[in-house]
Amino acid sequence: MLRKKPVVWLVPTVLTCLLLALWCLPAVWYTSDPKGDRVWFSEQTAIDGWTFEAVPISQAAERSLVADRTVNGEFRNAGGEAVRVFSAKRFKENPNEIGLFVHTPDRCWVEGGWKIEPVNPTLLEVNLHGIPLQMERRIFQFGAERELVYFCGLVDGRTLPYRLDHNLSVGIRTALKKSQATRGALGRASDTHFWERLWTSFTSRRALSGPKQFIRISTPVPDDNSAEADARLQSFIRQWLASGDYQQELASFSR
Repeated sequence: MLRKKPVVWLVPTVLTCLLLALWCLPAVWYTSDPKGDRVWFSEQTAIDGWTFEAVPISQAAERSLVADRTVNGEFRNAGGEAVRVFSAKRFKENPNEIGLFVHTPDRCWVEGGWKIEPVNPTLLEVNLHGIPLQMERRIFQFGAERELVYFCGLVDGRTLPYRLDHNLSVGIRTALKKSQATRGALGRASDTHFWERLWTSFTSRRALSGPKQFIRISTPVPDDNSAEADARLQSFIRQWLASGDYQQELASFSR
């Protein structure tokens, strides 16, 4: 009686089909919004009643961001009030570069010596030219200085499907000095909140690829009056950021 030869091609075929399915999954799973829903913000430096001074970012920060365009500086008015702004843009997706949203203030400011104060709310909605932006809200302290910070991100002209709070719990633990081991990549990798954001993006069927913009705006907190600082930021951000044209900026960058 003849023995049947093993089907040696079965395992490679199954693996090949599995790889093809994984390769095609993003195109099938992730949804695409109409082009008309896309938004892009341009930064204004000439604002009535305010003077702007550009502040170069460090070479280390520039290397870590790998942004195509950055705006960093400080506005001041006649009364001496200050608003600090930062915007980083990446016009085209590069899979070999880390995302703009990895280096949030929860990570970078804490590594720079600032401490996160427990504060509520940590998230608020700011309506910017008809676009509801979910802004992360923090108060940082460095010695006698206290700074109210808002930050958010856009991907492919849309607001993010998840919060940018993946470094928050690590930053708070570091600020409270409960564990020095929470510093750096080890602390972030061991934080379940960090990985929840990737899962949220997947379940919401929103891709993480595409043109990106990271926005940060901050101001000193005067005499522990955070309400005054909130009012200043919410008013100023509408003057600083205007509706922009992605294609026009891309064309200018590509020249």
